[in-house]
Amino acid sequence: MSRFESFRGRRILITGLTGFKGIWLGLWLKRLGAEVSGLALPADAAMRRGWPGLAERLPCQHADIRDLAAVRRVFEAAAPEFVFHLAAQPLVRLSYREPVETFATNVMGAVHVLEACRETPGVLAAINVTSDKCYENREWPWGYREGEAMGGHDPYSASKGCSEIVTAAYRRSFGLRVASGRAGNVIGGGDFAADRLVPDMVRAVLAGEPLVLRRPESIRPWQHVLEPLSGYLMLAERLLKTEGDFAKGWNFGPSDVHPMTVRGVAQSLVRHWGRGTIVESVDPDAPHEAHYLKLDSSLAAVELGWTARLSPDERIAWTVQWYQAWHADPASAWATAGEQIERYGALLESPAQT
Repeated sequence: MSRFESFRGRRILITGLTGFKGIWLGLWLKRLGAEVSGLALPADAAMRRGWPGLAERLPCQHADIRDLAAVRRVFEAAAPEFVFHLAAQPLVRLSYREPVETFATNVMGAVHVLEACRETPGVLAAINVTSDKCYENREWPWGYREGEAMGGHDPYSASKGCSEIVTAAYRRSFGLRVASGRAGNVIGGGDFAADRLVPDMVRAVLAGEPLVLRRPESIRPWQHVLEPLSGYLMLAERLLKTEGDFAKGWNFGPSDVHPMTVRGVAQSLVRHWGRGTIVESVDPDAPHEAHYLKLDSSLAAVELGWTARLSPDERIAWTVQWYQAWHADPASAWATAGEQIERYGALLESPAQT
C-alpha cells in the first residue's frame, strides 16, 4: 500500500461514514494509517447486519447535517485536516416522495458542512462528493464534461446540481480549498439500500424470488466502489500537497466504449452468482428517470492519472464475491473488503491499461 502514504497520521473526517461508500472509504483510510472520524446518522438495521461490528470498527459521532450546531460540534471535537463530504439522501425515487428532506439534506446539509470547514482553522481542504446526475441531462450518447450546465429533472438530481453551485460559491467567495467529485453509478459489496439494482438482486436471489427490472434499457456508468474512491484519494492528495488548480469539479466514471444497460448488469450478476431469475416489468406511470447517462473523465485521467482499473465483468465479479462471502459468514465482510482494497491497491501500482 505504498500509494497514498501521505494520509498516514492525517486527521480525516468523513460525513456519511455509516453509508455504503463511507464505510469503504473509512476502511481504506484506516488501512493507510489515517486517523478517521465520522459524522453520520446511526446506521440502519440492514447496514448493521451487513457490516457486523460497524460501530466498533468505524466509530462515528451521530449528527444530522441539517443541524448546523450539531455539525459544528462534531468539527470542533474531531479537529479534521481534511473532510470528505459523503452524507446525502442518495435515492432518486425516494426524492419524489420526500423532496423537502432531499433538498434540506443535499443542499443545506452541504452548506452546513462547508460552513464548518470554513470556520475550523485546521481544515486544509475538502471534497464534496455529489453525483453524475448533477448535470442537466440531455440524453446525449457521449459523456458529460465538467463544464456542462448543472440541472436535474428529479429532486435528487436537482439537489446535487445545487450542491455543486454551493460548492463553487464557497470556493469563490471564501477561498475554501474544496473540490467536488461526480461519480457514476457505484456498485460493490456491502450496499443494502432499498431501490438499488445490486442490493435488490441480492435480496431476490437469497429469497428465491425474481428480480423485477423497471427500466431494463437504461444505461449508466457502472463502476466498482473502489474506483471512484481511488479518484477521491488521488484528488485529496493533490489538494493537500500542491498549489495547482485542483479545487474544482471532477468526473470519476468508466470509459467503456459499450456501457452496460440495467438488463446487462442484472444478467451478469445472475451469471456470476450461479442462480437467480429476472423479470422485466416497465411501468409507464413510473416517475421520470434518465435513460442514458455517461461521464467523460478525461480531466481526471490527464491531471490526476486516474482511470477505472476493473473491466465491466470484474466489477460485477468482485461485487458478487463480497456478497457470497458475507452470506456464508457475515463476519467475513471486513476481511473480504480488506482483501479487495489490497488487490485494487496493487492494480494502482501497475500501469493503466489503455
